[in-house]
Amino acid sequence: MGPLARPRQHIDRKDLYTNLEARIQYLHSFIDFSSNDIEALITGSKYIKQLIPAIVNIVYQKLLQYDITARALETRSTSYEGPVDENLNENSPQILHRKMFLRAYLAKLCSDPSTLEFWEYLDKVGMMHTGRGREHPLHVEYVHIGACLAFIQDTLTEALLSHPRLRMDKKIALVKAIGKVIWVQNDLFAKWYVRDGDEFADEMEKQKLEPEGFLHGKKMLEDIEEGLPSSPTCPFSGISAAEKTEACTGCADKGEKENGCTSSLPIRPHIETS
Repeated sequence: MGPLARPRQHIDRKDLYTNLEARIQYLHSFIDFSSNDIEALITGSKYIKQLIPAIVNIVYQKLLQYDITARALETRSTSYEGPVDENLNENSPQILHRKMFLRAYLAKLCSDPSTLEFWEYLDKVGMMHTGRGREHPLHVEYVHIGACLAFIQDTLTEALLSHPRLRMDKKIALVKAIGKVIWVQNDLFAKWYVRDGDEFADEMEKQKLEPEGFLHGKKMLEDIEEGLPSSPTCPFSGISAAEKTEACTGCADKGEKENGCTSSLPIRPHIETS
């Protein structure tokens, strides 16, 4: 071992499947999730929260583009192969209900990740999509989960990097931090789908039925209203694209755009809409 080499750390394989805290500590160490990331998330959360209403609209536009993901919004399962209600749209009651939870979930992602409770809730989100822990089971196959998380990360990254009021060093720190949180969330989805560690199943924590948004009887998601206050400058004014949509619920809702903003949140060129 060279003089500058770090000592090799021991990781207990069983702990990765039976001890959530040990799994989180390993992931944090591997991806270098540190106090710098926590600080970036806490100080930059106000910018992400300004983006959330428009991002939620974009995500549901994407989910409704495909019959297999739209079907899950209606039937609670992506394996059901029956017809999809042709009238299902962004303003359907079940879609408005799901948007409310996605807004609260995205706000939770940029809250304080320094506590184990934060990661326990993300783990529960993963579990709930596999038909466990809910009175009315939800079954969403992992291919759609991974695609949706990637789409959310891509949309957030573009919006943050295009933000006109953030310094580049702040943009980089925030994009890195939220990207690490999303990738840990991806792992906490995957752990409920893959068969790795099945030999330890009897020693894994048993999950209890709870309402959505709760963990150990505690409400984890804050209520988010339909509209959030817009910033003095439209947070999307730095994004350029040929196609635009009225997805932004910030200054685009007002009769006059603020500070010279002339557009709503654009639908990026690679996003097809009907």
